[in-house]
Amino acid sequence: MGQQDTFFEFIAREKDKLAEQLLTHIALSLAALFLTVAIGIPLGILITRKKKISGFVLGVAGVLQTVPSIALLGFMIPLLGIGVKPAIITLILYALLPVVRNTFTGINEVSDTIKEAARGMGMTDMQLLFKVELPLAMPVIFAGVRTAAVITVGIATLAAYIGAGGLGEFIFGGIALNNTNMILAGAIPAALLALLFDFLLSRLQKLKVNRPKPILYFLGGLFLLSSMTYYSAPVFSKSFLAGFSPEFTGRADGLPGIEKKYGLHFHSVVISPSLVYHAAQNKEVDLIDGYSTDGRIKAYNLVVLKDDKKAFPPYFASAIVRNEILEKYPEIKPVIEMINGRINDSTMTALNYQVDYLNLSPAAVAKDFLVKQKLWKPERAKNAGKIIIGAKIFSEQYILAEMYAALIKGYTDLDVSLKEHLGGTKICFEALKAGQIDMYVEYTGTGLMVILQPPSETIDKVIVNKDSVFNFVNNEFKKQYHITWLAPIGFNNTYALLMRREEAERMGIEKISSLNQNLQN
Repeated sequence: MGQQDTFFEFIAREKDKLAEQLLTHIALSLAALFLTVAIGIPLGILITRKKKISGFVLGVAGVLQTVPSIALLGFMIPLLGIGVKPAIITLILYALLPVVRNTFTGINEVSDTIKEAARGMGMTDMQLLFKVELPLAMPVIFAGVRTAAVITVGIATLAAYIGAGGLGEFIFGGIALNNTNMILAGAIPAALLALLFDFLLSRLQKLKVNRPKPILYFLGGLFLLSSMTYYSAPVFSKSFLAGFSPEFTGRADGLPGIEKKYGLHFHSVVISPSLVYHAAQNKEVDLIDGYSTDGRIKAYNLVVLKDDKKAFPPYFASAIVRNEILEKYPEIKPVIEMINGRINDSTMTALNYQVDYLNLSPAAVAKDFLVKQKLWKPERAKNAGKIIIGAKIFSEQYILAEMYAALIKGYTDLDVSLKEHLGGTKICFEALKAGQIDMYVEYTGTGLMVILQPPSETIDKVIVNKDSVFNFVNNEFKKQYHITWLAPIGFNNTYALLMRREEAERMGIEKISSLNQNLQN
């Protein structure tokens, strides 16, 4: 198995991308913090004058902060699509509470005696606000701004899930690939950035902030910084932009393999796997990664670019099972293999289409297929043990897991427990190795390139055909992990690069190598 880089080797290799995403993260955070302060302080002042609505305003701000941040981002997508705008608005909504509340609290805590004395001196309400209340409340207000800054930097990592870039690209890619170095490369700078923001604000707070002018200077400086960083961040202005899922960006058979094989360099953003197709359909990105059997290719009128240099190895799907389970319950092997030869590429695409686009449940689609194939049987007694079936986080995996569950329940006395939504390859595979699941569906190319990671000369010898890839991964998995690959199901769900059909035809792009000229323009 290939040796993983040390943390510092990883940083050295990814320094350019890390710098790019750090700049993007700072731009997002500064822009959101500027707008949060510009909105929050006036709103806090307003509710000190209109106290009847103070409970409502603070309540709404409080509720917004209790909503899970990823859910808030998801809510913004139908309204604003993906990218920077929904990310910044989400950050503002999430960080608004401490600024509004501290402004309201700080002004309200100014002694009534002092206010009465100011009014006795003939001060107007505006003079009272700027010469008495705001100067005295400024330390409390600044405490709220510091809290908002830390929240903003932290939540900004989630912006990567909707294509806004930032250090979250490393974090989500690392989670998908179970790559600790990648996770730390995003998490450590994000944590240090939050501490830096808080430190700089604390130093500013120690200056003469007992007057309102410094806060205006602070806002002006924040605006200039956010504007400069935003427009210098390389991710925000590309004529041809790709959107890739976190796992694809880090896998040897994903983006790194494509860039190496074709000599390409993509301007790209990381997007949640569930959003890449929507991003392409809505013309927010021009190129995405996907799977050749995905039903959304047909649904969204996308086209698969021909892999003319064969960067992607065969990805024939098979159930992989712990040897211990096959020895303990030998009856499951022939049952699991009952669907083999009945599902080709077009069949799997049609099944995925029903889930991805027609919104049918994976269980219903699986049952309908088994009924049509005359394989469906009611559940038998469940007193001989339990099989735990895992699934990665996409429709095809859910459908196949449901098929296996139904077959095992119908043809054996075993019970089945499903553990779905397990994320990417490494998470699923580590769960299998640890005995937390007993089986799941894996792909031969993934087993070769991502899990085994043999030397390049071995890969070149093995990928000559699908059978040699299967035999190699099966033998190595048995030796290294005591895991068996059952016979292939019958379809090849290869990685693919996808474009909108009308755009690909307009640009004359049919194969991956044709992207070279367009990326250089």
